[in-house]
Amino acid sequence: MSDAVKSATAEDSNTRRVDLEITGMTCASCVGRVERKLGKLEGVTATVNLPLEAAAVMVPPSVTDEEIIAAVDRAGYSASIRRAPQEHNATAAVTGPGHPVPGDGGEPSDGDHGDHHDHAVHAGAEDHLNHGPSGDVIKPRLIGAAVLTLPLFLISMFPALQFPHWGWVALVLATPVTFWAAWPFHTAAFKAARHGSSTMDTLVSIGVLAAWGFSTAELVLDPAMTAHAGAAMGGGGMASMADHQLYFETAGVVTTFLLIGRWLEARAKKRAGHALKSLLDLGAKTATVLRDGVEVTVPAAQLVPGDEFVVRPGEKVATDGYVVSGHSAVDTSLITGESVPEEVGPEDTVTGATVNTSGRLLVRATRTGSDTTLAQMGRLVSDAQTGKAPIARLADRISAVFVPIVLVIAMVTFALWLILSGDLQAAFRAAVAVLVIACPCALGLATPVGLLAGTGRASQLGILIRGPEVLEDTRTVDTIVLDKTGTVTAGDLAVTSITPLNGHDADQVLRLAGAVESHSEHPIAAAITTAARAAAASSGTVLPDVDRFTSAAGGGVHGTVVTPRNHRNDSGVAVAIAHQSPQQLTTHGQREPVTADAHAVAAGRSSYIATQVDSGALTTAEEQQLADAEAAGATAIWVSVDGRIAGIISLQDTLKDSSAPAIAEFKRLGLRPILLTGDNAEVAAQVAAAVGISAQDVFAGVRPEDKVAKVIELQEAGRVVAMVGDGVNDAPALAQADLGIAMGSGTDVAREAADITVMGSSLGQVVQSVQLSRKTLGIIKSNLFWAFAYNTLGIPVAALGLLNPMLAGAAMAASSVLVVANSLRLTRFGR
Repeated sequence: MSDAVKSATAEDSNTRRVDLEITGMTCASCVGRVERKLGKLEGVTATVNLPLEAAAVMVPPSVTDEEIIAAVDRAGYSASIRRAPQEHNATAAVTGPGHPVPGDGGEPSDGDHGDHHDHAVHAGAEDHLNHGPSGDVIKPRLIGAAVLTLPLFLISMFPALQFPHWGWVALVLATPVTFWAAWPFHTAAFKAARHGSSTMDTLVSIGVLAAWGFSTAELVLDPAMTAHAGAAMGGGGMASMADHQLYFETAGVVTTFLLIGRWLEARAKKRAGHALKSLLDLGAKTATVLRDGVEVTVPAAQLVPGDEFVVRPGEKVATDGYVVSGHSAVDTSLITGESVPEEVGPEDTVTGATVNTSGRLLVRATRTGSDTTLAQMGRLVSDAQTGKAPIARLADRISAVFVPIVLVIAMVTFALWLILSGDLQAAFRAAVAVLVIACPCALGLATPVGLLAGTGRASQLGILIRGPEVLEDTRTVDTIVLDKTGTVTAGDLAVTSITPLNGHDADQVLRLAGAVESHSEHPIAAAITTAARAAAASSGTVLPDVDRFTSAAGGGVHGTVVTPRNHRNDSGVAVAIAHQSPQQLTTHGQREPVTADAHAVAAGRSSYIATQVDSGALTTAEEQQLADAEAAGATAIWVSVDGRIAGIISLQDTLKDSSAPAIAEFKRLGLRPILLTGDNAEVAAQVAAAVGISAQDVFAGVRPEDKVAKVIELQEAGRVVAMVGDGVNDAPALAQADLGIAMGSGTDVAREAADITVMGSSLGQVVQSVQLSRKTLGIIKSNLFWAFAYNTLGIPVAALGLLNPMLAGAAMAASSVLVVANSLRLTRFGR
């Protein structure tokens, strides 16, 4: 969101926010025109988003909704008022009927336009998320244009395929392409012309209409022009192309290839708002509410503040609240992005959509509807997408200068020919020839073919690029912000070290702890069990049995581990060395009876383990050893055996092998890497040091809104920011960044909020995505240069009346082949 909008929201309580749906915008100049028109209204500030076709408008009481809509209409576009997406969806999904959320904007404000308001209320979430010229609208035009253009191109360009009166067939094939398939370009050009501007659409529309109109006029004036088959005409071959002035295929080819580009963009637009919907869908669908002591399952939409609901292990927390009773570990990765669960007990707060992993909780709801943390995250995503500055397309910027120049040259050519020759027909023909030769045939291929080649190669490398504007985003990126968990690190807890104490060894500590932890569903217990089972398997043994298992939610676990007595270590702890028959083990070829020992084993946090040791407390030395383990960035768990401390097991999120080389490559590319994480400072510093990120570029303990604020802070400092993340908590920052890159191993919300998705989990693919995007943009730029160079060189020839059809056809074909061949270089990227 722009600073002006934020300021208005924060400082002027009388200023209201109006969310608009705007249709008809096609480029960045459209966005600027709408913002300027709205900005002329006193006290109004607006931020328009092209992909979402939406605008966030801050409006003072003196301005009505009708005035806002009228301003957009004067800019040449259509607008309707709707609720902010996150409020509409969150209200519909969470509050439900009969439980209105205070301040959710459900009632019309003064001056609401009834029809538009009704549309917003009844259209539903899908209408808010799938707007713009959809693929469903463009696709039939593209298919129709392609089907008609293929035979049109063949009979026009290859004399051997021409037959008597083929020109009339070409007219029939080209007409629907010109006036139906190319209609979006004509309407966009007309709107631009109404407001004194020109875009790529203007050049396309003029070129297509000029090619069709000029060819039709020539054919009508000389009906016998194509009376004979091309192959039978004198000279045959290419020479026959000089015997006609028909350019119907130009109209078809330009329209078809540009529709391909528009269709690709439409698909990207359709996905642009899905991150918000996916985020809101993460909430719990039902809740188990306590009513008069009886558990009743109700839709989560019916919860109101004050309701008490039960959350069992494995269930999502239905809405924000605090724990009334119970202890558990809650997976808060949705909010923090970190793999270590948060221990909660009475009076601790919990967040809706997080997952309860162990004990039973009774929670009292404190916030519902649009007030929840989940809805606020949705608002962050929506505001970031709406406030993201669109890029003026390179072709549009060139066209803004090129089109007026071409029109002026055409008019001057017409005037000079009329003055000097007095021949109206010759003057008209020369002027239209200028427009024909300026028609962007190669230009129509430049961006879509470059994009297709680049994205095709990217998909082979497991990289998905959302649209052409993304490529332009990559060219000036100078800062890359990296989430830690799941991006730089693997995102899974693993045992990294074991510190044995009081005569035990590391293998014994892990084996005994793994045995008792195997009965717990806690994520930390699962990591210890996995490590213990792997160690046992490597030595050909299994974990010993456990009796009388108990678990203290939020504290630790305790059990009696039963081990064979035959194999002992120096401390007297029995260890199972083989999984033999129930009664016997084999030692040095002798069979002897098996007896078993039982040992009380406990594993857990300091406060819990103190209750399990004979002394009733930890010594200063033991507490220091735990502090040292945690200072190294680990989650440390105590293990006690028979009332004595046996050791410490440290667990950490492990680094990905690709992280350090990738960050070194980022630096080589001129990017400044920054680590942004919700984890603690010690862990963040350790990870940064391991992968080569400077200590001053590490920011720890940040929540989703803090990540957005950090991205905005960097942008305001003049940095062009790329953000790499994988979690729900990264989605707002991915949307806010100039370039969002999501890890394919992450959540759907993160992928849909991003501009680029790498399908694997390696940062090396992120490096490739930046390199390939820059390479693709370079190819498109060179394509545009040669396309415009062809147009520019051909215009004087046409203006002098020397436009030879054979020469023009050959030049057009050569420029198009050059563009395609140049684009195909991308298929060799990375080989």
